[in-house]
Formats: sequence, C-alpha cells, structure tokens
Amino acid sequence: MIHLEGIHKSYYMGKQAIPVLKGITLDIFRNDYVALMGPSGSGKSTLMNILGCLDSPTMGKYILNGQDVSKMEDDDLATVRNKEIGFVFQQFNLLPRLTAAENVALPLVYAGVPKKQRIEMALEVLNRVGLADRSHHKPNELSGGQCQRVAIARALVNNPTLILADEPTGNLDSKTSVEIMAIFDKIQAGGNTVILVTHEEDIAQHAHRIVRLRDGLIETDRVNVRQPAPAMH
Repeated sequence: MIHLEGIHKSYYMGKQAIPVLKGITLDIFRNDYVALMGPSGSGKSTLMNILGCLDSPTMGKYILNGQDVSKMEDDDLATVRNKEIGFVFQQFNLLPRLTAAENVALPLVYAGVPKKQRIEMALEVLNRVGLADRSHHKPNELSGGQCQRVAIARALVNNPTLILADEPTGNLDSKTSVEIMAIFDKIQAGGNTVILVTHEEDIAQHAHRIVRLRDGLIETDRVNVRQPAPAMH
C-alpha cells in the first residue's frame, strides 16, 4: 500500500541544507499496524508529514495505493489527503465553536457531501468511538479523552485507507491513553492501516510492527511479538 524508496528530506537555512531524512526505504502493507519511534530529531515527524502528504520529499519515491505522490502538485496532494488519509494529532485540533458532530463532519464539507448525509455519517462514527451521547457538546464541554475520540471520529469519517496518529496520547493520562489505544486497536482490526508516531514504549507495544529511526535513517524494523496477558488465577 505504501512504498518509500530512497526518501531524502532537507530543510534550508539560508543556503545551507540541513538533511533530516537520509534515505528511507520502507514498505507498509494494507492493514498493517506500525509504530514509528525514535529520539527527538530522528526524523519521525518529518517522515510522518511525508507519509501524510503534508510535505514532499527532496529526493526519492513515494507510492501510495499505486499513485506516485512524491511528484504531485499541492492541489493534487490535498485531494489524496482528503480521500485516503485520516489524521489524529496530539493537540486534537478541534474547532472550538463547533459541536462534536460538526467537527467530525468537517472533512465531508470539503468532499462535497450534502449536509443531512454529513451529520448522519458523523453521528455514525461518533457512535463507533463511544461518543454518540456527546454529539452536541463543544470541545470545552468535553474531557481530553473525549476530545481525542472526536478527533479519531473525524479521521475516520471519510473512510480513509490510512490512519496517521502523531503522539495520539501525548496529552492524556495513562488510563485515558489505554482507552484511546483500544480504539486504534479496533480500527486496525476493522481493516484500516494504522501508523502512529510515539516515543512511549507502552503505546508502541499496541502496534504489530515497530520501526525505529535514528539520525534520519531506519535503525530497526521489527515485527512486534506481543506478550500474552497473564493468566487470571
């Protein structure tokens, strides 16, 4: 589903190029569940932005669902983003004046879905993340965990093939983090491909595969053998 080949990304300060990604080659398959890990400055957020078509590589090839997106213009990238990718961010990025249902329906506005259908679809995904009873509440009337559920529902509403989550539990306490990760587990089990960026080992343990970056390169790419839960006596 995703094929990255020799991806380089440099940023320029004046005339000086600062290389961030130095040749990433990676395949991610449909229904994969991948955690991207690495210390600060390893390039994981830059890689996430390229995977999410928010940024283009300086060099290299990125094939997403059979399309070469590495050479696309901004408008075409925006179309791919809206159709193929659902984003979940650490900061939730909800609009404060809109209700939960209206926030979730936003991507459908850009997709040109009629209003009645938008609200129906929004309510359906809010139900999937356990928030049907909060659809009329605004973000300031919701807890952090509920706001993140709204953000997840918004990422799902377009039925994207790929869910990208950037530190999705970064602002949440550990109990809420467990609940949020259970939702991602369910999303992946339902057939979506999930990629999450995290620096927390316990969050990464939910993924089926852990890719560790260091200094702009892949250090390790391993299948995650999850330990069975201890037996109850």
